[in-house]
Amino acid sequence: MLKIFAGWITYSVLSIAPGSLSGKAVSFFIYDIIKIFSLLIVIIFVISVIRSFLPPERIRGILARKNKYFGNLLASLLGVITPFCSCSAVPLFLGFVRAGVPLGVTFSFLIASPMINEVALIMLLGMFGWKIALIYTGSGLIIAIFSGIVIGTLKIENLLMEFVLANKASEGQFSYEMKWKERLAYAKSYTLQILQKVWLYVIIGIGIGAWIHGYVPADLMARYAGADKWYAVPLAVLIGIPLYSNAAGVIPLVSALTEKGVALGTTLAFMMAVTALSLPEFMILKTVMKTRLIVIFACIVGLGIIFTGYLFNLILK
Repeated sequence: MLKIFAGWITYSVLSIAPGSLSGKAVSFFIYDIIKIFSLLIVIIFVISVIRSFLPPERIRGILARKNKYFGNLLASLLGVITPFCSCSAVPLFLGFVRAGVPLGVTFSFLIASPMINEVALIMLLGMFGWKIALIYTGSGLIIAIFSGIVIGTLKIENLLMEFVLANKASEGQFSYEMKWKERLAYAKSYTLQILQKVWLYVIIGIGIGAWIHGYVPADLMARYAGADKWYAVPLAVLIGIPLYSNAAGVIPLVSALTEKGVALGTTLAFMMAVTALSLPEFMILKTVMKTRLIVIFACIVGLGIIFTGYLFNLILK
């Protein structure tokens, strides 16, 4: 239905020649704009209601009391439904450590939160379907869990800045309970807030994706970044690290590149690197930890992403 409507707008209303490169690009753009924004509005609202039960104070209280390893699992799951961007990394990091949350558990949360969020899941669902969305979510959780376990096992709390550990004390749970009217109002407000933050990224990302869809030759990308190229996955991760974007901006590119023959594992590894290992986030974290800890964090997560990219390329042929 949406494709028919997009075709009608493109070829009847805008009078673009059917079968032309510009027609393919415009039809792709209109179709994805309608589909993605519809999914964003509905699903973010539902996720926001769930999120209203888990403010940061309550999360800190829950994680501070959980056992080894189970805390990493729980922190990663909480990261999925309580997404925070990299600009929130420092206050979250400080709050978690000072509340007594183990360092490895804290990292599990901070890895999962930007990598697997409602925007990523909605856009992956809309562009690739449930199978890819679930595989991406599962692999992201595994990376977050095991990266946190490895960091916790290394016992490297000494690589935190001294002021981070100062006045370390447990914090109580969030005691205020919202009423359903307040939860729905919060969900509406949060949905609008997210849309205001990502709408431009969505439009730009889909616009670039539409251009690739319509104008880039089908075999060009596959020639340089196909599944048979051993260097494609690590190169995609290295390219993704300096970039700063969110799922709204990068997933349309992932979709378009995949359509043009780039291996899915390679493009998803690129997406993971952009969202979980961005250079701006490293610069923010530098204020609360020493460079050596940032390097350890980046290497562990980066190796996990590279392994996942190769695995995707192997099983999703």
